[in-house]
Order: sequence, then C-alpha cells, then structure tokens
Amino acid sequence: MFDGLLLFGQSIANFSSPSTVGLALLASLVGVVMGALPGLTATMALALMTTLTLKLPPSQALLILICTYVGSIYGGSRSAILLNIPGTPASAASCLDGYTLARQGLAGRAMGIATTGSVMGTLIGMFFLATLTPVLGGLALKFGAYEFFWLALFGVIIAGTLTGDDPLKGWIAGIAGLFVATIGQEPQYGYERFAWGLRDLAGGIQLVPALVGAFGFAELLTSMRARQAPVTISAFDTVIPKLRDVFQYWRTILRSGLIGTGVGIVPGVGEDVAAWSSYAAAKRASQEKEKFGKGSVEGLMAAETGDNACVPGAMIPVLTLAIPGSAPAAVLMAAMIIHGVKPGPMIMVESPQFVYDVVAMMLFATIGILIYGLVLTKALVQVLRVPQHLIVPIIFVLCAVGSFAIAGRLFDIYVMLAFGLIGFALRHHGYPMAPLVLGIVLGDLLEKNLRRALILSDGDLTPFFTRPIAAAVAALIFATIAWRVWSLVRPSRAGRAPA
Repeated sequence: MFDGLLLFGQSIANFSSPSTVGLALLASLVGVVMGALPGLTATMALALMTTLTLKLPPSQALLILICTYVGSIYGGSRSAILLNIPGTPASAASCLDGYTLARQGLAGRAMGIATTGSVMGTLIGMFFLATLTPVLGGLALKFGAYEFFWLALFGVIIAGTLTGDDPLKGWIAGIAGLFVATIGQEPQYGYERFAWGLRDLAGGIQLVPALVGAFGFAELLTSMRARQAPVTISAFDTVIPKLRDVFQYWRTILRSGLIGTGVGIVPGVGEDVAAWSSYAAAKRASQEKEKFGKGSVEGLMAAETGDNACVPGAMIPVLTLAIPGSAPAAVLMAAMIIHGVKPGPMIMVESPQFVYDVVAMMLFATIGILIYGLVLTKALVQVLRVPQHLIVPIIFVLCAVGSFAIAGRLFDIYVMLAFGLIGFALRHHGYPMAPLVLGIVLGDLLEKNLRRALILSDGDLTPFFTRPIAAAVAALIFATIAWRVWSLVRPSRAGRAPA
C-alpha cells in the first residue's frame, strides 16, 4: 500500500508541469464538448482523438485520450438535462430526472448534481483502480494460454449478452468481429485468409479505421437519419451544487460508485449498463420511490455516479488482462498498443508506474470536469446550438483524415467507409456495436492463445477443461449461454401453453 502511494505521488509529480496540466484540461474540454453533442459518443471521440495523437509521445497521447474519455462520459449529461437527448448512451438514464428538473426551472441544480455525481463516481472508481489492479495483476500471472483463450471468448459472450435487447444479435455481432480479426495473413505461416487475392486485404483490417467507421461514420449516418430538432435552451439557476444533496445521498453515491466500478470490470458491458443498474438499485433502496422519473435528485445522482465510476472500472481488466471493459476502453487499449504500452498480466512486473500514471491522468480529468461543470456550464451549453449541417462534414473529414494518417493507405479510408455502412445497417436492425468491436480487439488474443495452447498440449483439448481457472471460466461461459437461451425459450413456451 505504501509503495502504491509512492508510485502515485511520483505520477502526480510527473504530470504537474503547466504544459501537461493545460493539455489535460484542454483534452477534458474537448471530451465534454464532444460528449454534449448528440450523436458523438465517447467511443467516437476516442477513435477520432487516437488518429490525431499518433505522432505525440506516448505519455501525452494517453493523457489526452483518458481525459477525453472521462470528459465525454460526463459531457453527455449536458444535452440529457437540457434537451432530453442523451449526448452519449451512458447519459440515457439521466434524461429521466434531469430533464424533468430542468422543466421545473432547476436546470442549474440538475447540472450541479450531475457534476457532483460524476466527480464522486470517478474518484470512487479511481480508488478501486489503484487498489484492485495490483491484486488482479498478481492473479493474472497465474493465467496461461488456456485461460486467456476462454477469457477472450467470455468477453465476447458477455458483451453480446448484456448489450442490446437480443443476446442472439449480440453474439452474432461478436462472432462477426472475431471473423474480421482473422482477415489477412495468419501469424505463423503467413497464409492469406479471406483476402481473395487482394494485396490490401492480405495485410489485414486495421483496428482504428474499423473503429472509426463503426462508431464515427455510422454515428454520423444515424444522426443524419434522425433529423435534429431546433434547440431551445431556457435560462437556468445556479450550477453550484448544494452540500445538502451530497450529504443526504451519500449512501446512493457510494452504492452507485461500487456498482459502476463492478460493471466496468465485466468485459464489454459499458457505461450505459452501469448507469441503468445504479439507477435501478437507487430506486429499490430509496424512501422516495415515487419521485423517480419525476425529477428525483437521488435518481440523477445515482445515474451520473454509476456511469462515471464505470470509466476507471473498465480500465482494470484492460491493464491486468488486456481485455477491455467497454467499447471506449477497447479503443483506448488499441491506442496503448499503438504507442508501445503492453497491457496484460506482466504490466505490474514490467511497468507498475504506468498503472498509477493512468490513475493520475484520471485525477486531472476529474479536476477538469469539476471546473467546467461549475464555471463554464453556461458557455458550454451554447455548443448545443451549433447546427447539425455544420458538424457533420467536419466530423466526416476527421474520420477520413484520421483513418488515412495511420499508415498512409487509401485502403484504410475504404475500410472506414465500409464499416460505417455496415455499422449503420447493423444499428438499424438492432445489432449492438460493442460485441463487434470486442470481437475485433480480442480476436488476435483468442487466436494466438488457442494456437499456443494446442502447441503446448500437442493438440489435446483436455487441458482447456481440466485446469481449474480455465474450467471455471469455461463453465461460466456455458452457464451464461444456457441461461440466456432458457430465458428466451421460456416465454415462447408459456405463450403456447393451453389456457
């Protein structure tokens, strides 16, 4: 514990220069603005910023990305409260009570509550990020190729189960992502797979253009299809949060912070599930259940605390297992790999300082959203007045330039456009994007560990089911599938039962 405090203090000192602090505050502002604009999700913000930070030193690039991540999740509450339009999917739960409070003339108080919940949630998540990562990192050292194969598969299965309304569609999207990861030359013998004689396809599908297309271009197409209504923003009261709101609902803050962090640790679930889970738990435990959905301060506090606590929670499996806890965390993990950072079980052995660097980056991002939430709210909400026809072409140009800048290949722009159209079509038919992204990210991990495990066992599949940890994860996967299939089959059987 004492060593951890020393490493954290050193990380704070390393990022305390005026230029670094200014960079963190600027990146947090960019995140807040992009999160506040409806249609520009946190994943899209990270995908775009990844392409713009390729030439920067790794520490500065990751600082910008983490601050953008935290800022965008917080920024979604601005449009949720004022317009009843969640800026990001994570802010959907905040619409229920935030917009109702705004219509009651309490928009300022609602945004102050959202700021308080976001800051407290992030701080709670940071505490567990700093304390659990070394513990889980030590446990992850016991993982071998067999365990990592099942763990990668578990990430795809659980993401398909918990995102979207239909688990079958989620699993199909995840398997499609695994298929995309196999396109190109296989790693051992260089044999071309699914390239059909095309030289560009033989090099494989690059992760960042695919992510920019699926979450950037597809989001633009979706927002263009849903025409933006004229924005009207009424005057609001003070945004300074009341201490009474903080102390009165301290149990809700603590509970939502724990739930948000726990949801973040589960691979592929994401901030929106954390917000709804925290909101539901707060409603069950509240003595004012009748106020929920009608302007409940407690409900808004729970939703904002939960989704922001999920951000550091999602970084725990990234750092310890190299498995992202959410779709934005998947993009962030890809950026870490691009900048030479190798997340996984060895990170606490090879570079323990980096874990506390991430905690320090999130601390600066938290300071940024606190400042913007209390000082610049009235100025920031004017961003919501920007017409959609001005935003769309700018974002499209950033998508194209960012995809091209990675390797200087025109083919990557085609990949971005193709994944944008595919992502738009999948969204239209109810297929979630998080499992697709996790499939692409985890496909390489799954394939390499499957090969390594089969080489170690000389082709014998028995160790996949006899090693204790591998058997436990495999049993969890099969139980999850069986439970979801049974929950789908049971209503249909009940519907056919005779009256």
